[in-house]
Amino acid sequence: MNTEKQRLTADKNKEKHWKKWGPYLTERQWGTVREDYSRDGSAWDNVSHDDAKSKAYRWGEEGIAGICDHKQKLCISWAFWNGKDYQIKERLFGLTGNQGNHGEDVKEIYYYLDSTPTHSYMKMLYKYPQQAFPYERLLIENRRRNKKDREFELIDTGIFDNDEYFDIFIEYAKHDAEDIVAKATIHNRSDQDAEIWVMPTIWFRKTWFTGDEPFKPKFSLKNPSQIKAFTPKSGNYFFNFDGNPEIKFCDNETNREKLYNIPNDKRFLKDAINDYVIHGDDKHLNPENFGTKAAAIYKLTIPAHGEMSVKLRMTHQQLDNAVVDCEEILKARKADADEFYNDIQHNVQDEDLRNIQRQAFAGMMWSKQFYYYNVERWLDGDKGRYIPPVERKTGRNHHWRHLQNYDIISMPDKWEYPWYAAWDLAFHCIPIARIDPDFAKDQLILLLNEWYMHPNGQIPAYEWNFSDVNPPVHAYAVERVYQIDKKMNGGKGDYEFLERALHKLMLNFTWWVNRKDNDGKNLFEGGFLGLDNISLIDRSHAALYKGKLEQADATSWMAMFSLNLLRISLDLCEFNKVYQHTATKFLEHFLYIAGAMNNISGENISLWDDEDNFFYDIFHIQGQDPKVMKVRSIVGIIPFFAVEPIREEMFENLPEFKKRMEFFMREKPKLASLVTSWEQPGHDKRRLFALLRGHRMKSILQKMLDSDEFLSEYGIRSLSKFHQKHPYSMKINGDISTISYVPGESDTLMFGGNSNWRGPIWFPINHLIIEALKRYDFYYGGEFSIEYPTGSGNYLTMDLIAKELSYRLMKIFMRDENGNRPFNGDNRKMQEDPHFKDYILFYEYFHGDNGRGLGASHQTGWTGLVAEMIYKYSKDEKPIAYNASPLFRI
Repeated sequence: MNTEKQRLTADKNKEKHWKKWGPYLTERQWGTVREDYSRDGSAWDNVSHDDAKSKAYRWGEEGIAGICDHKQKLCISWAFWNGKDYQIKERLFGLTGNQGNHGEDVKEIYYYLDSTPTHSYMKMLYKYPQQAFPYERLLIENRRRNKKDREFELIDTGIFDNDEYFDIFIEYAKHDAEDIVAKATIHNRSDQDAEIWVMPTIWFRKTWFTGDEPFKPKFSLKNPSQIKAFTPKSGNYFFNFDGNPEIKFCDNETNREKLYNIPNDKRFLKDAINDYVIHGDDKHLNPENFGTKAAAIYKLTIPAHGEMSVKLRMTHQQLDNAVVDCEEILKARKADADEFYNDIQHNVQDEDLRNIQRQAFAGMMWSKQFYYYNVERWLDGDKGRYIPPVERKTGRNHHWRHLQNYDIISMPDKWEYPWYAAWDLAFHCIPIARIDPDFAKDQLILLLNEWYMHPNGQIPAYEWNFSDVNPPVHAYAVERVYQIDKKMNGGKGDYEFLERALHKLMLNFTWWVNRKDNDGKNLFEGGFLGLDNISLIDRSHAALYKGKLEQADATSWMAMFSLNLLRISLDLCEFNKVYQHTATKFLEHFLYIAGAMNNISGENISLWDDEDNFFYDIFHIQGQDPKVMKVRSIVGIIPFFAVEPIREEMFENLPEFKKRMEFFMREKPKLASLVTSWEQPGHDKRRLFALLRGHRMKSILQKMLDSDEFLSEYGIRSLSKFHQKHPYSMKINGDISTISYVPGESDTLMFGGNSNWRGPIWFPINHLIIEALKRYDFYYGGEFSIEYPTGSGNYLTMDLIAKELSYRLMKIFMRDENGNRPFNGDNRKMQEDPHFKDYILFYEYFHGDNGRGLGASHQTGWTGLVAEMIYKYSKDEKPIAYNASPLFRI
């Protein structure tokens, strides 16, 4: 067992809390729902980026490359100043949802490069311009652009063209659980010497004003290069700085005069260090050298093409010459990280893929965040403090008073999405399970806890609206993480995890049945389902169009949910056969949903269109015949996800389940024939349960694998390219709505316009397609092949198609024959410069035709699924298509 795995085991067994400290600071606390105390709920406008340096937050803290303890009581981060900016760089800059032409967008360049699961070693890179940061230009140019224009990024300003910038590599290494070395190495990439102020900064989250913690923590100067930190609960910490920095103190308190033009009730304020460095103003610094915020200020002149470093070490005990051993500690922890990932990547031979995968894992580890949001306290306000506006009582999230978030959670993106999202998190856990299965399991259980899940069974979506509905993929993630963990654990599954999850997932399933199938027809109308603008209309508000939507994707997700719960129940039967009755329940649900998709309430209306051989949504408008919304999108492919091959041996010893299943097949043969291959055992005596079989499965695959429709060089598009030449329009209540193929950024304001499901490639959907192909192949055993690509005359088995699609997705990040990485698009600096070209950004989604990265630039969460694809499918060369005829007829 390597050293990092030993740490994971010690942490799991509570022998030593190795995960107590980690990268749990967010990169943006301003502009969040939690910090919004406005009357109209305009969170983006309530606290701005420039306000943030002067505003003491209520619910969290932010910083650049920051770390903190697991309760975020004590924070460490880095600030910089190039001598020209109007403020020090202590937080990342970006545009709000209202300022960006495609919604919110961070306007900085930084990369997560490394992290072990216990954060015993971490590394990231921040690129800081030497010229004045172009704040105003970024605002003006993006405001000028419209939805059809590309976003204007920091690198587009030309500020990096002459290499007048600093590459700042920040590293952390743990000598012990609470003995941590931090180092910033600053490289001057320009031809001229350049000055930079480097400020490692420490502060306490403001907890003393709520009444919950009456004792105020304190920093004080111990000696010219050491700060002592004291908290009543944790005792003493010592911060030891190398060299001879100038150390300054203030308090984490709001500058009310600056923000609100009212007198300050405190003397020493949060923005005092900023004002001192920029203006030489020391009136809000504490001359007695103590407070709740402090910084060590280093003014460095970095020679042309040279480098310098700043180091500090935090310890629980006072040490003499604490910084002397810093380099040795860093070197040792880096070696541990290499050893750990060498074991993980033992099957990955290609060095480029190893680099991509390791950065993907690093991004997922760096994207952990302490997330604090007590909704009842947020709604009512803190006792004796400012009372929130009365509108809040009936406004956002007022139905979620039970919700108490106070945990380390995997975030989609710590700047653009610094709040958990239910279906994102489910996908995060799959690649995370490869390096830290216990954290993956804990994350999945977290959202199912009573203080998260609503009493009615709904899983909270995200802070902007916890009541929004995400696809029910949690059960899928639970089952996959269980299987990954079981295999890694020598065939021993975590029965307790699986059982605990099932009980709560059943509540969630019941919520779906009761709330999203109001007519009891086994057809569902999940609405938004995380697919922003996939439809002609805003699916969350179909009632505004005086209609009701029956969704092919919502119904298919529920069929998949049923099969996931069926499989979990059968897995649990290995330990307790009482779960065969649960398995029976979900088998019947699955069959009834399949039947409903083919004949809505006996009206001979089907979500399947025999003319187009595709699934579509049905829109029921009051007093009119139902309308088929013929949009060729991944909505019609999602039925493919509902597939489960099950070995006979799993239910041979389950007489009640087998008896009920055989009865159902016998009494409802027409229904059974739609979805099962019960009478025809497949490979390895597997039985197949699937929404698609025979003609329908082939028809879906033919469209999905057609280069003129869904198949891109870089994966499966979210909307068929067919709609590029054939936009689809429908008249609804006098208004004409149109949808066309848009492979890049969104051209509509629907859901803010910062995401686009009308053409680009999304990793979570592609992952599920690949998984479904593999599951079908488990049943057919390599004896069924299909034309790939459609019209090529080449045939591949489903397993090989899964590998081919994985390769196309991996190719987004890989160097091509010209050394370019598609996600970098046409930016020559990022493609060719040695200080850019091998650093990876894991974007939210990707251009449907050229693979360029789009949306949130650090959404390693679900885009990090590429790490799982590399784990399974990395080869020295991609699979070669072969000519064959279909060998297995269905």
